[in-house]
Order: sequence, then structure tokens, then C-alpha cells
Amino acid sequence: MTVTSPALVEPITLTPVKKGATQSVQVDGPGTRHRIRSGLRAGTYPVTATSHGRTVATARLKVAAEGSAEIGRFVISPKDAFPGSDGSARVRAGSEVRVVLTDLQAAPNEHALTVTSPIFKSPLTIRTGSADDPGCKCDDGATIYAGHTRVRDDVPNGRYTMTVVSHNGQQTTTRRVTVAGEPVAHGPSWVTSGAVAAAGVALVAGAGIALRRRTRTRKAAASA
Repeated sequence: MTVTSPALVEPITLTPVKKGATQSVQVDGPGTRHRIRSGLRAGTYPVTATSHGRTVATARLKVAAEGSAEIGRFVISPKDAFPGSDGSARVRAGSEVRVVLTDLQAAPNEHALTVTSPIFKSPLTIRTGSADDPGCKCDDGATIYAGHTRVRDDVPNGRYTMTVVSHNGQQTTTRRVTVAGEPVAHGPSWVTSGAVAAAGVALVAGAGIALRRRTRTRKAAASA
């Protein structure tokens, strides 16, 4: 049996899995890969299987634009949780989160991508070689981008978008993110605490100066 398509460089030969079987498989050597023609426009192309000059099956082959991304995962999860491969986990307003993206056909020398979402205060940069890379075996062979940020404290529960632009601005990928649950409470940051402490010191110092001034004024009045 022979499989042909305008999208293939050369036909693919199939042989029955056993005598009389209705299923056929490739007979090429291990590791053989059949190539898609270079320069094809993105679209769907016909595939035809013939046996002894008779068409026995047809199908359609979807071809992406040459050099386009092949994203396996684009997920978000709580920062201390393992990001799943099936989809994004639910996150809470105010929580620390990790974003992971994997691309089997990453653009050469593209080591950082920008992720935007209404749930972030500002765009998030995810990078290759990041400490946020979870090291999942399911990502073997893919280029992994990762990074972390915090969900806005004031985001209402609901569904939002998360978008990344890759391949030097040529490809946009969007996923849905669910914000659910009570917001994460945060104590005052070290910046706020430091400012309050500094203000307290200044107030005490000011009170001490005023007290000394009053004492001197009283002594001067008594000596007069």
C-alpha cells in the first residue's frame, strides 16, 4: 500500500501488520522520518492510500506555517505546585504563581518571551534556563521557558486570558486562566514596615527636641 500527498516529499509505503490484516504500518527502518515539502503554504492537504492502483482510504493533513511554534505546554500554577501538562491550575488573587511554556520548534536564539494577562500587574518575562523550570521528563526535546510573578490582589474570581507572542513576533498563543477562592492575605512588606519604623523614629526624635526646647524656655523664664 502506498500513501501519497502533495504535502509529502516522497510517498510512504505501508505493509499489512500480518497476512490478511486490515491494518498496515510503515516498513521503513527505525528512526525514518517522512518530510513535509519546504515552502508549503499553511493549510490542509489531501492524503491518499492506494493498493494495486485502487484508492482504499483518504484523509486530510494539516500543515502549519514553516518555522511556526509547536507548543506543548503553556500553563500557570501556584508557585509551590508542579505545573500540570493537561492545563492550568486554578490560582488565587494575590498568590505567587509560576508560568511554564514548552516549544518543540522554538525560534533560534529566542531565549526570553513576554507573557501578558489582565491578572498580572505588569507583563511577565519567562526565560530558558530559569530556576522556575520544573524539570518534567514529559518536556524532553522541547525548549522550556519559565518564570514567576504574583496575581493582582484585586482580581475578582473568574476566567481570564494569558497570552504569549513568540517566534520574533510572528506567533501568538493564548490560554485561559481561572482565578478562584479567597484572595491570599499579605502582611506589610519590608518596604512598608521600614517606612513606618522610620516615621516612628522621626516622631520620637521630634518629640525629644520639642521637650528640650520647652525645658530651656522654662529655665530662662525662671532666671529672669
